Amino acid sequence: MYEAFSTLIGTISNVMYSYLLIIMLLAAGIYFSLRTGLVQLRMLPEAVRSVGERSGGKDSVSSFQALMVSTASRVGTGNIVGVANAIAIGGYGAVFWMWLIALLGGATAFVESTLAQIYKKRAADGSSYGGPSYYIQAALNSRALGVVFAVALIATYAGGFNMLASYNLIDSFPATVSMTNISSARTTWSPSSAARRSRFWSASASWAAASVSSK
Repeated sequence: MYEAFSTLIGTISNVMYSYLLIIMLLAAGIYFSLRTGLVQLRMLPEAVRSVGERSGGKDSVSSFQALMVSTASRVGTGNIVGVANAIAIGGYGAVFWMWLIALLGGATAFVESTLAQIYKKRAADGSSYGGPSYYIQAALNSRALGVVFAVALIATYAGGFNMLASYNLIDSFPATVSMTNISSARTTWSPSSAARRSRFWSASASWAAASVSSK
């Protein structure tokens, strides 16, 4: 049962990440970059300037504070370990391709944020609320699709990101720890070497647990 489920998930993952998602994300990035006139480069000076703006009042959020909240919700252990894995597996050239895709993705992020601002709603106390589920419902006139997106996002944040972060951490060990040294250490067993290995795996488990809880 477990092997069948694992095979199914692996097949879906290979199709999604090797074909559909990569092509769709790159195509969307190129399309939005062309339609917005390379807004991620054209408006970069304005973006840098707006980050330094002060908030309008004591209870309002400044541009810098909004940037930090947005960054904290996007960057986590999965990103850090994912970059390390990409460099370990693909070499230093992987950094260039990550930069290029991030540059194209900047236009997609700009369009997403713009839609969120256009279709945001005002609460009775004057605060604002909104997001992808709201502008999917308003722009596409499909409440069902917005609900599906909201449920999928909740499930992703509740379990998907945490499991992905812990998996990336464990999966990175074979690429960073010499398996030859581990094998040779097994042939020279001693109390001191056993203690070192015990401390190593205990620290590794603590690192993985801390990363999951922090995410």
